[in-house]
Amino acid sequence: MRTDSFKGKDFLTLLDWSREEFETILDVAFDLKRRRAMGELHTHLLPGKTLFMIFYNQSLRTRNSFEAGMTQLGGHAHYLDPSKIYTPALPGHEIAYTTERVSDVARVLSRMGDAIAIRCYGDPVEWRYGGAHEILQNFAYWADIPVLNMEDDKYHPFQALADVMTVKEKFWKFRGVKFVMSWAYSPSVHKPRAVPQSAIIAATLVGMDVVLAHPKGMELDDEVLDACRKNAEASGGSFTVTNDFEDALKGAHVVYPKAWAPKVLFQPPVGEYNKEKAQEIFDANKDWICNPDRMALADKDAIYMHCLPADRGFEVTDDVIDGPQSVVFDEAENRLHVQKAVMSLVMR
Repeated sequence: MRTDSFKGKDFLTLLDWSREEFETILDVAFDLKRRRAMGELHTHLLPGKTLFMIFYNQSLRTRNSFEAGMTQLGGHAHYLDPSKIYTPALPGHEIAYTTERVSDVARVLSRMGDAIAIRCYGDPVEWRYGGAHEILQNFAYWADIPVLNMEDDKYHPFQALADVMTVKEKFWKFRGVKFVMSWAYSPSVHKPRAVPQSAIIAATLVGMDVVLAHPKGMELDDEVLDACRKNAEASGGSFTVTNDFEDALKGAHVVYPKAWAPKVLFQPPVGEYNKEKAQEIFDANKDWICNPDRMALADKDAIYMHCLPADRGFEVTDDVIDGPQSVVFDEAENRLHVQKAVMSLVMR
């Protein structure tokens, strides 16, 4: 396809991108990864370009992969801590001499750089589901440069790209690959939905046989589930939801157990903002852990995936995440390559 159609495009959710565009990004990511392995530099792709990164939440992989990626492409990434600037806020959520309206921040940064990347979820929006995504959408509305989603409360598209790239590396195909996205226990209920929701969107988009497994009460966004069903129908894959962890793992090629928050944790109208009820649901399902017995239910060549950081001893045991079936560090590295691919396409 014509890659000039990517120029200036926002990257907020994979629901805005076609399968053809998705596959083009993967092709570019694989090419950039291969070239880097051969010792080739690609600083000519974004020379002198500036990426502004606004982190409402902490980060290891995301911040460093974006900063390293911009350096490798010939540009520069600016780290912006909202607590050290006037925090970008939407109308109705402003505090005098503490915040600055998103519309103003977006237009100022558009005059100085070439893209704005944002991470925001959870506490900064008081667990109003969709509140963080609304901030990113508002940035995209006002900015004259691409806005990139480094994770919000609904979507984490770059993680999903890295997940799918890793599956392609390990199996060389998507068709016939059983991809199990499962909830797993964590002592903390404060876990956004972004990773599992984007993972199942991406996996159904490319035609994998996707199973979403979780205890009752841990249901994901209906809009996302509907999109996954449509993706599976269009791509020739499949999409099913189950509350049976072990049954879901039988014959799986990809095992991806990850904690996320129940609906009751979010503010009304989505939930009740009831942390006690959320903790009760979590504590009733402490047996949802990925251990060697659970991995033995999967295909003999199955891989274990996690976006990291993993809650060791709760979501997964050490012998799984550090074992031969774990690909979590390949997956983490691939964040670098998919992000470089997107930036090189949209920031030209």
